[in-house]
Amino acid sequence: MASPNVLELNTDNWNEQVSSGTLVVADFWAPWCGPCRQLSPVIDRLADKFAGKVKVGKLNVDENPNVAVKYDVMTIPRILFFKGGDTPVHQEIGVLPEAELERLINQHA
Repeated sequence: MASPNVLELNTDNWNEQVSSGTLVVADFWAPWCGPCRQLSPVIDRLADKFAGKVKVGKLNVDENPNVAVKYDVMTIPRILFFKGGDTPVHQEIGVLPEAELERLINQHA
């Protein structure tokens, strides 16, 4: 079951969420993507660990294709890091170890 601390990002709330001064970690995924499903529990744990400090969210690329196209997301899972605007400050493609994602969050927070 997904963590209650994971934001459900979508076209309607995208600009509001990523333009905050808080670091936003956005996981671009799809339900049919095996590596995305593998990464999902890691995203849940990170959302719980950084609750109140960092926004961790998931954006379903099938349901929100305009956002995926805007960031040229052609391969998933892809994790984009935003801070204070809608231009990513960092991005990663594929499944990363939890410790590496935690290091990146700490680096950009």
